[in-house]
Amino acid sequence: QVQLVESGGGVVQPGGSLKLSCVYSGSIFSIYDLAWYRQSPGEQREMVAHITGERVTRYADFVKGRFTISRDNDKKMVYLQMNNLEPEDTAVYICNLGGTYWGQGTQVTVSS
Repeated sequence: QVQLVESGGGVVQPGGSLKLSCVYSGSIFSIYDLAWYRQSPGEQREMVAHITGERVTRYADFVKGRFTISRDNDKKMVYLQMNNLEPEDTAVYICNLGGTYWGQGTQVTVSS
């Protein structure tokens, strides 16, 4: 059984930074793609950042160069460094593995 656990969320002022982490475990025998999604109340879940096993990355347009996704295969972790946060970034951030497995999410609140 594959499990993903996110951490690192919190409350931050506009312009601040947070680094999210996600550790995955279970019967994983391949290097799967990893991604971060986010979801706000009443909104659809949307992709934030994606990284392949070869560390090719892509980002949603709204990231605008503010976020960086990275991974550590040995530690089975994926990270999301978020800088210059805006109130519109407030959401639950959710880790995804292989397009199939999801974590429970970590809340990010950007507010003054």
